[in-house]
Amino acid sequence: MTDHEHRGHEAHRACGHHHHHETEGGPKARDPVCGMSVAITPDARSREYDGKTFHFCSEGCQAKFDADPWFYASGSAAKVTKRAPQGTQWTCPMHPEIIRDEAGSCPICGMALEPMVPSDQPSEELVDFTRRLWISAAAAIPLVILTMGEMVGLPVRDWVGHRIAVYLEFLLATPIVLWAARPFFQRGWDSILNRSPNMWTLISLGVGAAYIYSLVATFLPGVFPEQYRMDGMVGTYFEAAVVIVALIFVGQVLELRARERTGDAIRALMDLAPKTARRILPDGSEYDAPLENIIEGDLLRVRPGDSVPVDGEVVEGRSSIDESMISGEPVPVEKAAGDGVTGGTINKNGSLAIRATAVGSNTVLSQIVDMVAGARRSRAPIQGLADRVAEIFVPAVVGIAVIAFIAWLIIGPSPAIVFAMASAVSVLIIACPCALGLATPISITTAAGRGAQAGVLIKDAEALERMARVDTLIVDKTGTLTEGKPKLTDVIALSDTIENDVLGFAAALERGSEHPLAEAILEGAKARGVIADKSTEFEAVTGKGVTGKVAERSVALGNAALMQSLGIGTEAADRTADDLRADGKTAMFVAVDGALEGIIAVADPIKATTKDAIRGLHQQGFRVIMATGDNKRTAEAVAAQLGIDEVRAGVLPEGKKDLVDELRAQGASIAMAGDGVNDAPALAAADVGIAMGTGADVAVESAGLTLLGGDLSGIVRARKLADATLRNIKQNLFFAFVYNAAGIPIAAGVLYPVFGLLLSPMIAAAAMSLSSVSVISNALRLRRLEL
Repeated sequence: MTDHEHRGHEAHRACGHHHHHETEGGPKARDPVCGMSVAITPDARSREYDGKTFHFCSEGCQAKFDADPWFYASGSAAKVTKRAPQGTQWTCPMHPEIIRDEAGSCPICGMALEPMVPSDQPSEELVDFTRRLWISAAAAIPLVILTMGEMVGLPVRDWVGHRIAVYLEFLLATPIVLWAARPFFQRGWDSILNRSPNMWTLISLGVGAAYIYSLVATFLPGVFPEQYRMDGMVGTYFEAAVVIVALIFVGQVLELRARERTGDAIRALMDLAPKTARRILPDGSEYDAPLENIIEGDLLRVRPGDSVPVDGEVVEGRSSIDESMISGEPVPVEKAAGDGVTGGTINKNGSLAIRATAVGSNTVLSQIVDMVAGARRSRAPIQGLADRVAEIFVPAVVGIAVIAFIAWLIIGPSPAIVFAMASAVSVLIIACPCALGLATPISITTAAGRGAQAGVLIKDAEALERMARVDTLIVDKTGTLTEGKPKLTDVIALSDTIENDVLGFAAALERGSEHPLAEAILEGAKARGVIADKSTEFEAVTGKGVTGKVAERSVALGNAALMQSLGIGTEAADRTADDLRADGKTAMFVAVDGALEGIIAVADPIKATTKDAIRGLHQQGFRVIMATGDNKRTAEAVAAQLGIDEVRAGVLPEGKKDLVDELRAQGASIAMAGDGVNDAPALAAADVGIAMGTGADVAVESAGLTLLGGDLSGIVRARKLADATLRNIKQNLFFAFVYNAAGIPIAAGVLYPVFGLLLSPMIAAAAMSLSSVSVISNALRLRRLEL
């Protein structure tokens, strides 16, 4: 948020100029941007606008005024509540419980913390590590030529002499180990202080051991037995230490870069909202204002091809809007006056005037970004395995390194100490558990971003993991399978009442009701020219219907259960009602003064996408159960059309949770899809709750997944995403485990007696960096997943 909201000295300081604003006496003016008192002098900064002169305390405030004069001149700026500047917090990708107010490294694993909501700034650590990488590489190349030049026909060592060569190595290696590798040693030391040994513990032990051994060999060669010496000098590991440092930097830089790319999907979402909005002034003129200056209630113009800047309501104009970024649905949605629009969606062909209803962090887009960022910070159960391994891993590796060192000293060929050193350092370096720790979070992060682009919001990693194992899906009928906008289809008069009277009574009652069926009856009455009276003593009976007084007569509208409770027999009309239900319509009885007068039928058309979605779900191995409050006949008619496996009709909202519990007792793994507040208990009870989120329901807290388009094809997408993610995590864990399991014994020298193979510490370092990078690049494949 901009700092134009900071009042008084804060803002004045933010503007960065201390002016003679507090001169004694003389006329004063108020800076419209920061509210400071400014002395009016001939050379004071000022601007004319709308016939008034405004004075500013500094250049910064004046620039803000110039960008949006009306906002400050009209007093709108004063209405903006002082928004707290968004303080970014940092968290560890492997240990989401670590949250810090500034960048740094994780006290548990030593990894670089990353901002919770990705920003466009490059990470400081990446910049720093890149610089250290180039300097380490610059030292590593001459070192390698010095030590291994002979192999490629550059016997530099013979030219300068062994002794000078060793001193040159010392001069090249020391700044790298002491300066470039300092962050490694810092983290290694922290890991010991925090009693959480991690990859940095191993790296600093390995590099430190190689360097100290080489120092002793250079300056106190007499410590070693005669047979180790050549020209009175002992072989050193300077080049190994430097090459290891350089290779670890390569791995870190590649890893930090790739980690930034996992936030790309969130950044792409954040970029959907334009940076400016076209404000319409009371006099009808329009201009582009900075987005952060838009407040609720502002009138904005959205031209064809523009992005909608904030959530709002259409005031005038008609257009179709591409909402695919939010719902994943490719078909544009028609919008006219009174319809809501979402910030970040794209206006296709018409021009719209909208009134802003939600701005800043209240918009749906901001909530989506928060949700995706939240999913990155949640832990998947499968990760527990990696965590337990990592805890015992580092101490075990140090143990293996010590055993390898001692074994080589005792039974190794001459010069034993050189072999012992090489194998111990190689074991320490190759065993980094970094890839293991990254395997899960990096896949979850990438998947959460990919899902958001397809309208599937993941609240936490656990939901995603469970989604891959679900075998039973419970769906609600209204609004999920069907349009959720019922239409009036039949009005049947039973006694000598005429149809329009039956409809008139029903419409009068429903004027007070919130039920979706009420709207259908009122719309239908309007279409037939029936005018609804007012009703009194209105009462809604949950799951049964409504009762009340219309023109002094007591009227009831509802299902057979309501009629029974009022002691009204429905036998005469049951046959007709059943026929209507067999067509998938909802039939309601109308009774006036205790006598049954008619039947009203309403049908909710099935969504165009539902049939294909159910076919897709069956292909993925789901058993689909429809749970609805409708009666059996209606529900079965809809189920038959769609090929649904099982119908549970007449289920009241609280019954849905019981249904979940009952199916779970039979051993089913259940996903429940619902759209209403009444579904919350069942969503929370299911293995995976799927909220069919539209608008306000984005916040259905009890659901693990939210589908932004309210239709079932989103569940097909969610399942594909879950399967792919779980597969990806397993591949990552396999890479990391196998790699360590194979790498450690080879580094310790198991193959030497048979094949004469001993891993050099440098190759160990390259392999270590490669393992992390391979895990991340595998996870990034999820970005291209076809949903």
